[in-house]
Amino acid sequence: MLRHLHIRDFAIAPKLDLEFSGGFTTITGETGAGKSILVDALGLLLGGRSDASWVRDGAQRAQLSAEFDLSRHAGAREWLIEEDLDDDHQCLLRRSIAATGRSRAWINGTPVTAQQLASLGERLVEIHGQNEHLALTREARQLQLLDTAGQTSSALNTLQACYEQWRELADALSELTASSALSPAELDLLSYQHRELEEEAIPADELEALELEHRKLSHAGELLESVGSAMEQLDGDEQGLADQLTRLQTQLSTYQELDEDIAASARLLEESAISAREASTSLRAALARVDVSPERLQSVRATLDRLGDLARKHQVPMEQLSEVRDRLAARLERSENFTEQRAELEGALDQALEKYRAQALNISAQRKQTAQRLADEVTALMAELGMQGGVFEIDVQHKPDAAPSPRGTDRVRLLVSANPGVAPGPLEKIASGGELSRISLAIKVASARGERRVQVFDEVDAGIGGDTANAVGALLRRLSVDGQALCVTHLAQVAARADQQVRVNKQVSTADVAVDTQNLDQEQRVEEIARMLSGKASEQSLQHARELLAGGAA
Repeated sequence: MLRHLHIRDFAIAPKLDLEFSGGFTTITGETGAGKSILVDALGLLLGGRSDASWVRDGAQRAQLSAEFDLSRHAGAREWLIEEDLDDDHQCLLRRSIAATGRSRAWINGTPVTAQQLASLGERLVEIHGQNEHLALTREARQLQLLDTAGQTSSALNTLQACYEQWRELADALSELTASSALSPAELDLLSYQHRELEEEAIPADELEALELEHRKLSHAGELLESVGSAMEQLDGDEQGLADQLTRLQTQLSTYQELDEDIAASARLLEESAISAREASTSLRAALARVDVSPERLQSVRATLDRLGDLARKHQVPMEQLSEVRDRLAARLERSENFTEQRAELEGALDQALEKYRAQALNISAQRKQTAQRLADEVTALMAELGMQGGVFEIDVQHKPDAAPSPRGTDRVRLLVSANPGVAPGPLEKIASGGELSRISLAIKVASARGERRVQVFDEVDAGIGGDTANAVGALLRRLSVDGQALCVTHLAQVAARADQQVRVNKQVSTADVAVDTQNLDQEQRVEEIARMLSGKASEQSLQHARELLAGGAA
């Protein structure tokens, strides 16, 4: 239930604070006074799209807030708990819109996105605009209406789960078909390419070793000459570097006790002589490994040439050829197992479709029961709304072979006859604008069984009057019993039915335009309803207003 609405620097409203009670509240005022500003503000607090145009001229930002009592809003409380935004039975929504257009939102003091506001908002409030009845002519809205009236959310969740399972299997089968099915020519080509790579491709570390061997083989002669020369200089007969270092060390060692630097030099020369001999030994081992075989050089070069050709063919570096081979192997394996995998998926898909069809038939049966009940109730309400003898029907046609969808395979049509003796026809072709508006209201009242959301109506009673206006007021009051409904209205007959009446006033000066509101007491309501009846408060209109209020409270 909406308890409080605060508006600051929004549109032409500098500051408004409204307290609401349960039951039926009407919002009245002169034409153009700004009554719909309240509905607009509430819509933005419920996640509507914002922009800088909502900010009052000269203000830095518009600020909106609404407080709700969630004692009887189980769905909203569950959502808040799931989002970790719960604050017992209270809910405070806030939204700030800067003059730059930037918007920020909070739920119970925690920053949230506009999407989160909208998700909570649809659980708290339902707003019916002036042209909402036109949506009734769309088939998707008609189906949604039927499901809402029938409270089939649990069955719909089950149906949607069945649909998702079927959809996933259908997508998997399509993907398998697209990626695995190969023509004989494609299979032959891939098989040849795989055999070719199986014979030639080698891992990256082996390729690196082969390339190193090729460089050694290519420079074998130069390598032998260079290593041999180095060995000769290091360890040649008496002239080798190692022997020379040893002789120098022996010569200095005689005097090492006389000077510590001479001793240090002698030690370094000894270590150098040892290192020179070890270097010579290592070079001798390396020389033994040098392969000067022209045949091996030719073999290695041929292998690298073949790998280079394959790399160019597959447009990858040589070190990635083994990865290409493995991918081809996996592709061939999928193709070889394609028939088996397809059969398995097709079997699972048939089972999922059968399960979906069963649930779609089940929900169709529920819809048909709801359709009959709702049609009877709307037909009765149409008589109250000035369409005596009119008939309302809901035609639910189950299409068992239709393509699956998240909402089932039913086709729903709303049929109406607004006059006795006329066969019902499609709502969008038979009903006039005024009739559509009244039928829409009748449907809302009939389908509001157990509804806990706040119902907000923005001039949905436009274009009607007389006894029909009295009936509309009575229906809106009935809708608010054990709940809450707000209605922006120009009709005195509707306003008189309210438990609470709010008047919107627009004040115009040479420098500014501003809107304020007032919760009316009983005598003020008499004066406001008298104005609504005749444009001014005369003794006759005041008396008529008292009579309306007395009748409305009955």
